[in-house]
Amino acid sequence: MAEHDLTPRLAPHLDRHLVFPLLESLQERGLYPEEEILAAKLRLLAGTNMVDYAVAIHGSLHGTDEEVPGDMTARRAEVVDRLVKLRQAGPALPPLYAFLRDPQLVQLLRPDKQYNAHMLQERFQIGPDQIEALYDDAKFLFECGSYSDAAAYLYQYRLLSTNSERSVRALWGMLASEILNRNWDAALEELNRLKEIVDSKNFSSPLNQLQNRIWLMHWSLFIFFNHENGRNGIIDLFFQDRYLNAIQTNAHHLLRYLAVAVVVNKRRRNMLKELISVIQQEQRSYKDPITEFLECLYVKYDFDGAQQKLMECEQVSFGAIFTKHDHWLTRAVRNNGMQLTSILRVLNLSILAEKLNMRYSEAELWIMNLVKSLRLDAKIDSVSGTLIMRVNRVDVHEKIIESLKNLNTRTYMLAQSIVEPAQAAQQAAQGD
Repeated sequence: MAEHDLTPRLAPHLDRHLVFPLLESLQERGLYPEEEILAAKLRLLAGTNMVDYAVAIHGSLHGTDEEVPGDMTARRAEVVDRLVKLRQAGPALPPLYAFLRDPQLVQLLRPDKQYNAHMLQERFQIGPDQIEALYDDAKFLFECGSYSDAAAYLYQYRLLSTNSERSVRALWGMLASEILNRNWDAALEELNRLKEIVDSKNFSSPLNQLQNRIWLMHWSLFIFFNHENGRNGIIDLFFQDRYLNAIQTNAHHLLRYLAVAVVVNKRRRNMLKELISVIQQEQRSYKDPITEFLECLYVKYDFDGAQQKLMECEQVSFGAIFTKHDHWLTRAVRNNGMQLTSILRVLNLSILAEKLNMRYSEAELWIMNLVKSLRLDAKIDSVSGTLIMRVNRVDVHEKIIESLKNLNTRTYMLAQSIVEPAQAAQQAAQGD
């Protein structure tokens, strides 16, 4: 399973806080030794303010008897002191926070940021430095793991700040906070706002814009595999030319998630052909049991190979991204049967049961339901134990006659579209 783990490829494109859910999933699955996961968590925590969590991980890794490092103790004191000051109330509260905590004063704000800046300066002596400090405090809270408070601070900062660069960074912070809070609707809204900015902003270089698109796709995985409409969302985003080019340029491993989304989405089965084409193009750069399964099934028509790859797919770890989704292997098996029935005219049920790892009775019931749901013209011969597909052959002459009828209709419509404007122009000329 570790052989196909994509965490090392995903992590460089994620905020460190978004890596923790992946490590938690790996720890639950026992994919790596416990001490390796704990050591990785400790390295990630070194760049955050979650000192209590770091102390707990240190104890789990080195034992509770070992003394906590002095730098952790000192760091904890600094973080606690700043948190107390940040959350204090009363006369010592900074003017900007006093303003934001008063609903009547907040109603004075308008969509015009320049007006807000002037009004805050003139009436409340709140200048740009205090507004920018709000961003720093939001980042501090985010690093403490207080994602709800961080999202609220960042939202207020974006309402007030005229610093466009920092406002975009604040939007990334809001997206991460909503993902970690598992507020999928809010996260999807932030994702769409960021996408609009990434696609329209003038970046310093095309490479910078490419990297932003790759980050956006990686962060979107958390949303798309948890949001109720996510399986459509990932297909809509990843198949856009600019984002598909980004995948083929520097994020080939995202093909795994796109493949799963297409397989489990019955309504978007029309994208399967394009997916297979991309998989074939990138097979030298990236392949895993999932992409190879689809290639065996839809390109090579190698059903023995597809069966083997399907078994290997069970060893693929998806991690915390796939916390709410239908088991994709069930859909893959169903598609396997659909592909078989669309190609073969006589299908031995004993062989089908063996290929799909089912008992004969299960395979018989499954294929009957499949024939019914797909409205196939087929029958099961219980004596020979086979599924017989009826072929409705179209007479060649009838097909030619039907094609000529359609051609005649199209020719008439084309002629009308030419003649009518000409007649109208002639009448207008005569009237003049």
